Amino acid sequence: MSTLEAKQLTLSYGNGPIVENLNLSIPNGKITVFLGSNGCGKSTLLRSMARLLKPEEGSILLDGKQILKQSTREVAKQLAILPQGPVAPEGLTVLQLVKQGRYPYQSWLQQWSEEDERMVRKALVDTRMDMLADRAVDSLSGGQRQRAWIAMTLAQGTGTILLDEPTTYLDMTHQIEILDLLFELNEKEKRTIVMVLHDLNLACRYAHHIVAMKQGSAIAEGRPEDIVTRELVQEVFDLECDVLPDPRFGTPMIIPGGKGRRVSDGLVTATA
Repeated sequence: MSTLEAKQLTLSYGNGPIVENLNLSIPNGKITVFLGSNGCGKSTLLRSMARLLKPEEGSILLDGKQILKQSTREVAKQLAILPQGPVAPEGLTVLQLVKQGRYPYQSWLQQWSEEDERMVRKALVDTRMDMLADRAVDSLSGGQRQRAWIAMTLAQGTGTILLDEPTTYLDMTHQIEILDLLFELNEKEKRTIVMVLHDLNLACRYAHHIVAMKQGSAIAEGRPEDIVTRELVQEVFDLECDVLPDPRFGTPMIIPGGKGRRVSDGLVTATA
């Protein structure tokens, strides 16, 4: 299983660094979630780990070797990335999309094989998209469409999967559906999964390891039960909150402050 690390990493867009002097090691076979406010560097870091953004300084190491010194095809056999809001060409079927996950294994000397066919079919079954294989991707619901893209990354056959906000724009039912699917893949196949999520409570529920980021730095990392506190949420998100055990899972559950309604003895009162 491939190891993924950042060493003295600095990433820049425009005039200044987004991520600066970052050292980070992704736990193998676990689900890791990057948390932080908008613009803190989460997605930028994920893109760099996928070899889509060249570091200003430092390096990303894949199995101890600099990822930029490895070929695109070599990297694509070890890790897959699902960016935020991917768009398929009009009319492309689910099966055609998932087959694209086998691109790293195709060459003049090696055409479509039984192994390619097996991996595509397995990815469709694992994501419960096999019955929709002949449907056009752009005709699917949001949750189905996201599962189709995840099936493509699974067909790639990598031990590590990177996902940038895989639940964005999905309703609550489809968010849970996608995260349950990723959780099952990790449980059954021990794939390393790295995600950017905005929902703190879902991150705490599904992640084995959380990296909390602020202004391009990892200010805390570890098990949600060990690091997610009201003080951390205040520092990272500038948000007052209470942190209680989730009544169903026991993981940290964030109750945000702010204004709202308080119902007591049949009366509704405002609370701040």
